[in-house]
Amino acid sequence: MKIISIIPARMNSSRFPNKPMADILGMPMIGHVYKRVKLSTLLDEVYVATCDREIYDYITTIGGKAVMTSDCHERCSDRCAEAMLKIEKDENIKVDIMVMVQGDEPLTYPDMIDEALEPILKDKNIKITNLVADLETTEEFEDPNEVKVVTDLEGNAIYFSREPIPSRKKGILDVPMKKQVCVIPFRRDFLLEYNQMEPTPLEIIESVDMMRIIENGLKVKMVPTDFKTKAVDTPEDLKVVIEMMREDRLYEIYR
Repeated sequence: MKIISIIPARMNSSRFPNKPMADILGMPMIGHVYKRVKLSTLLDEVYVATCDREIYDYITTIGGKAVMTSDCHERCSDRCAEAMLKIEKDENIKVDIMVMVQGDEPLTYPDMIDEALEPILKDKNIKITNLVADLETTEEFEDPNEVKVVTDLEGNAIYFSREPIPSRKKGILDVPMKKQVCVIPFRRDFLLEYNQMEPTPLEIIESVDMMRIIENGLKVKMVPTDFKTKAVDTPEDLKVVIEMMREDRLYEIYR
């Protein structure tokens, strides 16, 4: 079985321009993501998919593999699908599972990739998984940059939102506060199928890609993780991540 990871990254972020190359303790953020994902023992290879030459050149100078893609993609999954097909053609391989890891998750642990892959490797009926983690504060729960998720009794996603769900407004304050963590394995053919689906109403309203799968009546298996990570959406997030990285045990391995 051929399992690869693709890390989509672009410089033109509306909230944080040039984000992938933002410095974290002397290394660009995309370098941290690449090197940490590369430590997963379940992956055959790791690639960065980008439309920006600066990112491409950086990854190749550190000995990594990068793929140039179109600059017209609106969704990370589209960029990953284009990159995957290019990789298959250029390297004469057939991918079975593609693990998408967002380029703004510099605290990703390789064990998280293993966690996300476990259900999809055990059950051929599972087409996609997402990691899910606890939100520790009400402030995080109410932060629109954090994508919240609620699940059914079997651990499949019912709904994703940037709003705090489930609601605490009826007086029940002790609700499950869960966030999506963007380590997302796709079966190859499902990735291509997903990208052929039209964007759906709730996907657009919530600005969460995974809603397209739910709205089409399919399942997203959520996989719990206890690892503490933080995505970088804003310059303020970057400051928090820098302080977390100073205490990070994995950083000492690849720095």
